[in-house]
Amino acid sequence: MGFFSFMGRVLFASIFILSAWQMFNEFGVDGGPTATELAPKVSHFRELIGSKLGVNLPEIQIKQLVATSTAIKGIGGVLFVFGSSFGAYLLLIHLLCATPFLYDFYNYHPAQPEFSSLLHEFLQNVALFGALLFFIGMKNSLPRRQIKKKAPKSKTV
Repeated sequence: MGFFSFMGRVLFASIFILSAWQMFNEFGVDGGPTATELAPKVSHFRELIGSKLGVNLPEIQIKQLVATSTAIKGIGGVLFVFGSSFGAYLLLIHLLCATPFLYDFYNYHPAQPEFSSLLHEFLQNVALFGALLFFIGMKNSLPRRQIKKKAPKSKTV
């Protein structure tokens, strides 16, 4: 059972590790294509929050955001392979922060062609989030091995 559990974690984490590796290779001077795709979405988010709350949010450095996302995915994925709950928490944080920005299906009308593909990717990330929650729940519910103390022998007279 241990081998299959390890292989499952490797296959699951490969999504994040390979994505982080690709983002690292494409990073370049400007943050790569991920930064180009993310910049208008973050700008739209800043304007939306600023108009709703009446405050100006600080400027967000897209290149730094992409580098942080790459590091969290890579480190979290590698730690998750070895069964670390901390790695699962890192991946949860990444999914929680990145999914609403990257897959903003709610900004499109259902008749638009982008809507269905963004909704599909959004739901896929929600499923990954659920799988990570399941992993953490199972990890916390398993009793840890306790060292058995030998019962003291009664002395005979």
